[in-house]
Amino acid sequence: MWPFDWRLHVAGRIEDYALIGDMQTAALVCRDGSVDWLCLPRFDSHAVFAGLLGTEEHGFWRIGPSYAEGTEAPAASRRRYVGDSLVLEQEWDTPRGTVRVTDFMPPRDGAPQLTRIVEGVSGRVPMHSALRMRFSYGRIVPWVHRVDGRTVAVAGPDSVWLDTDVETHGQDLTTHSDFTVAPGERLAFTIQWQPSHKEPPPLPDPEGALDLTVDFWREWVEHCTYHGPYREAVVRSLITLKALTYAPTGGIVAAPTTSLPEDIGGSRNWDYRYTWLRDAAITLSSLLRTGYREEARAWREWLLRAVAGDPENLQIMYGIAGERELGEAELDWLPGYENSGPVRVGNGAAHQLQLDVYGEVTEALHLAHMTGLARNDYASLLQLKLIRYLEGHWNQPDEGIWEVRGPRRHFVHSKVMAWVAVDRTIKLIEGGDADGPLERWRELREEIHRDVCEKGYDPERNTFTQSYGSKELDASLLLIPQMGFLPPDDKRVIGTIEAIQRELSTPDGFVLRYPTDGDNAGVDGLEGDEGAFLACSFWLADDLAMIGRVDEARKLFEKLLSLRNDLGLLAEEWDSRLQRQVGNFPQAFSHVPLIDTALRLTASGAYGG
Repeated sequence: MWPFDWRLHVAGRIEDYALIGDMQTAALVCRDGSVDWLCLPRFDSHAVFAGLLGTEEHGFWRIGPSYAEGTEAPAASRRRYVGDSLVLEQEWDTPRGTVRVTDFMPPRDGAPQLTRIVEGVSGRVPMHSALRMRFSYGRIVPWVHRVDGRTVAVAGPDSVWLDTDVETHGQDLTTHSDFTVAPGERLAFTIQWQPSHKEPPPLPDPEGALDLTVDFWREWVEHCTYHGPYREAVVRSLITLKALTYAPTGGIVAAPTTSLPEDIGGSRNWDYRYTWLRDAAITLSSLLRTGYREEARAWREWLLRAVAGDPENLQIMYGIAGERELGEAELDWLPGYENSGPVRVGNGAAHQLQLDVYGEVTEALHLAHMTGLARNDYASLLQLKLIRYLEGHWNQPDEGIWEVRGPRRHFVHSKVMAWVAVDRTIKLIEGGDADGPLERWRELREEIHRDVCEKGYDPERNTFTQSYGSKELDASLLLIPQMGFLPPDDKRVIGTIEAIQRELSTPDGFVLRYPTDGDNAGVDGLEGDEGAFLACSFWLADDLAMIGRVDEARKLFEKLLSLRNDLGLLAEEWDSRLQRQVGNFPQAFSHVPLIDTALRLTASGAYGG
């Protein structure tokens, strides 16, 4: 059946991918057995496999049943994670028998590893492995050669070592293996990254690494304190959030990918392999409320190192080790996912002014304090410094939560979160855990509240608006009752929820962030549209539960759960027209509100069955 036409290998739908990772980087594995995305050695490193954003020429590693030239690689008949873990099993039923491939990345102790174990289930199945390594996001072809019986690919500072007992051969700048697997037979392939100037990494122990990986995840999940009706969805989301945490520092990436489009064929493509303070803060909140205090402590320490002694220059995002310079560039040799260009690395929004971040960070520190996380005096000092900065800047226009690349505005959500920052700091002082000008900040809290209610509310339509003086709506307004800015039964809150339902809902009932057409076209400085934003849709379910419409909330929540792929993973958005997931994947900002809404619905008893 060889040679194969590998040009027929194209990236799958976003939801066709599974996530595996070692809490320092992550790989995406397609249903056809192809690893199409992997950055080594960190989340934000250059990709070794970048076929997801290009073609097979930009790197991939497929292991699966052999197939005839001129046909497409067969998709797995079924796949699953092994229990509550990040170990992936995919099985193919073929005319010659059934075969299983187990993919995983063990928690790192030395060189990063990706291991793939092929196991015969029944019959004798011809298999093929094609490993095409391309460094620097698919641009550089490495020198592949043999060293002491091992295969190594070298380019500049990088080397990737392949270890397997299966015979390999090179063809078309690709490392191939043809073999047959019998029932009960297990054959392993492992790649490891190592700086090219260092000694080779130790020989791997695939079976031992598999046991270690399964045990690690089982033990980690045992700490989860949520045991409600949505436990499966909550646990899978928690595992995903843990996988997006960079273990050495505690930083949390928004997603392990870059430039998966929010609009297929469009240019709304961004690099999410960094730590947004907002995303990380809400992730910390979910982890704390489900029993994961160690992760919360590590994130708080990361925050204190990243911000250091300079809260006046607080960035909205940092690198996973606290790096500040995240310059944005375009990779013109990559055509982009389904020709959605440009492909971007770095993120130019890092230096935007987003006042809401002060509120999210302060809320996270407040929750950590309230849930008994060991006191850190510098965390309290940082909180006070943030408020002193806000005193002189809260009334400025900013780019807002959605990082618009158009003109700055007085976004209502930004002002609400400035109020949150002041409110939580007042509570810290009132509790005797910090010292500050209590009366002055109480007056500031009242001033911000009054300003929002006077300038950000449209009394004729009974709704808050996206920004002062605008008529447009914004789904971030759904956070007003959740942050305690106004009580859920306030008529202005109910009016805003109902207005968003009317004006920002898609035909299938999900929620857009804001309108991107009509009079509001160009508010974000970008062309094209985008899908329904999943986090906003979860926020709506939360709000509906808060105002007593619990059946409606539950139905929306369970409809959102149905959008997850078969492995329980969510991207950033849902394209209602194409009926598919879009945006970077998997997305922390989607899995966090899933957890939060499940907790709220469970507490209210609003669930079926």
